[in-house]
Amino acid sequence: MNANDVIESYVTDVAVKLPRKQRNDVAFELRALINEGLQDKAEETGRVVDVDMAIEFCRAFGRPDDVAARYRPILTIIDPADGYAFMRASIIGMVILSCLLLLKTFSYPNEPSVAFLSILGHWWAQTVNASIWWLGLLVAGFGMASWSRRRSPQTSQWKPSASDRLVGGRAGLVFAIIGILFGALILLEPTRILDFFWNGQAAPAAYAALTYTDTFLGRQAPILFALILLNVPIMVFAIVQGRWPAGTRRFETVMSLVNCAVIVWAVMDGPMLMTSVADQTAKFFMLLIVVITLIDLGIKLLRRVRPSPKQQVQVQR
Repeated sequence: MNANDVIESYVTDVAVKLPRKQRNDVAFELRALINEGLQDKAEETGRVVDVDMAIEFCRAFGRPDDVAARYRPILTIIDPADGYAFMRASIIGMVILSCLLLLKTFSYPNEPSVAFLSILGHWWAQTVNASIWWLGLLVAGFGMASWSRRRSPQTSQWKPSASDRLVGGRAGLVFAIIGILFGALILLEPTRILDFFWNGQAAPAAYAALTYTDTFLGRQAPILFALILLNVPIMVFAIVQGRWPAGTRRFETVMSLVNCAVIVWAVMDGPMLMTSVADQTAKFFMLLIVVITLIDLGIKLLRRVRPSPKQQVQVQR
């Protein structure tokens, strides 16, 4: 083997790691760079180009994988700017999944003969499986977002937005009010769903499953319904103003915390529905609402800037 063989071997190892249509051009350019570099080194050292010098120079030039990466378009699945967002979404998602699966595992009665460690192992297996799916979905989602930004950079250009804007506009709030009123009507008497679809001919067990207990109706139900309906005048005020005033936002945050506290009280205080399966299902979704609400409030708290830019501008003036 001579110096030319070393160069050809190195260039080949680099070229095969590139797309086929790019190989010839890169091989020609790389071979010229190496030959030129070896000639300069030979003149500096006063040596003749030999095998050892060629090997030393190629090793100093870089690993074939690294050199190929300089010529190959960079494939970025998750943009570096999205790294922390991906990490937060991964951790928060896995924590939520593990908590929900834990509640699901211990919400149903188990046989006395089933050991606690066996139940815990079943929960852990479900959590690992769900976490893998979650991470896969996140990678796919962030990867598609990154590809979309590179494909159409104009769609990802920054645009200023007011902190008190109405997301979805006035029309969105109008539809939200209609949904709240319709949902409150159903929650007042859930059996109306059965009357609507089955014209009052549903099985008695179905009516029992959607019937509230007297304890829930006498304690938490009036408070929960009042809190739900209280969102209506708040939204109407925002529609009239055309924005979310700062005081309204603070009041909304307080109401969300109060709502979470009442929901937890209702879940821990005893059965809400007459049948155990329906009661456990309703409590599961109510706790899910609490978790989502607290996560939303936590994200808003982390995104706050103190002191706010408005306050800084006022001070400078």
